[in-house]
Amino acid sequence: MNATKAPLARALLHPQRFTSIVHPIRSQPLSTTLRRYAEKPTPPTPAPAPAPAPEDPKPISAADLPSPLADAPRATGKAVEQFTPKPLPRPIGLPRPPRTGENAGVDTRSWKQRRDDFVDYDKHIVKRKVLTERMATPYFREWSNMRHHKGKSFVAPPRLFRADRALYFPNLQGQTLLKDAEVRDTTPVLSDKISVVSVFSSAWAEHQAASFVGTKENAELHEVVAASGGRAQMVQINVEENPLKSALIKLFKPSLRGKMGKEAWGRYFVVTRGMTGEMRDAMGLLNSKVGYTYLLDGACRIRWAGSGIAEGDEREGLVRGVRKLIEEAKGKKSSAGGTKSAI
Repeated sequence: MNATKAPLARALLHPQRFTSIVHPIRSQPLSTTLRRYAEKPTPPTPAPAPAPAPEDPKPISAADLPSPLADAPRATGKAVEQFTPKPLPRPIGLPRPPRTGENAGVDTRSWKQRRDDFVDYDKHIVKRKVLTERMATPYFREWSNMRHHKGKSFVAPPRLFRADRALYFPNLQGQTLLKDAEVRDTTPVLSDKISVVSVFSSAWAEHQAASFVGTKENAELHEVVAASGGRAQMVQINVEENPLKSALIKLFKPSLRGKMGKEAWGRYFVVTRGMTGEMRDAMGLLNSKVGYTYLLDGACRIRWAGSGIAEGDEREGLVRGVRKLIEEAKGKKSSAGGTKSAI
């Protein structure tokens, strides 16, 4: 019994020894670092995408540039007090080739389309803008603009516009002097022909256009056209949107037929609708009281243009342009014929 009590007595006398025996203490080094927990691996940084190759700059056409007639007097906008016409620096016309049936001035929408347009607010805004411009147009503005060089809007360019940069003459619809009274398009008449086109809306404007293309005023032009072998022609377009005046023109059709040969009846158009303000601005038709003259190639592109009364060497420039286009047409035909025979 004394043997069993001896260890217990020693444990009571020295308790630290007993504790170390029962639970031995393990020394651990002191660490100041934070414990790291498992984390989602960071994805590798993707390689930078290759820089896109620079695109070739889009060629700028004449339609993308500001209008060369922005400062010319017109029926709308602010009145111009002083103006001197200058030669056309860039082509005028529409950016898209004409198509038969366009600009007929007839509403071809279905009833559903008309209903949808009627409730379309954006289209109401556009229509309101057009009506506002019409209402704000002074009635005598075009007559007052005639004091600037008798209404001449621009001077004819010294040379033809390049074919790859020239803009287009629009398609128009109207009756001709033919006795069938059928409405015809201008594009079939102008296509594949070198055309000298006179556009006018009154007797005064017709006299101005005749200063470029009249038989007495420019006899050399008629000689060149007659000697072209049918490659060149003269076309007249009388734009008259007033119903009363257009009815008077119909009454005077017999006298108009008597003034020109029968072969020219199908090349005299009376257009009563379809000519919009945007088309007039694009073509340079800034004054309905002024006559305008255009030289078109076989693709209906405006290669030369004149306005008002011919001045200086504008008549000679028109003749030179017609001759050059005739030579180009002959060259294309001969090259096409040579290729065909070679095949």
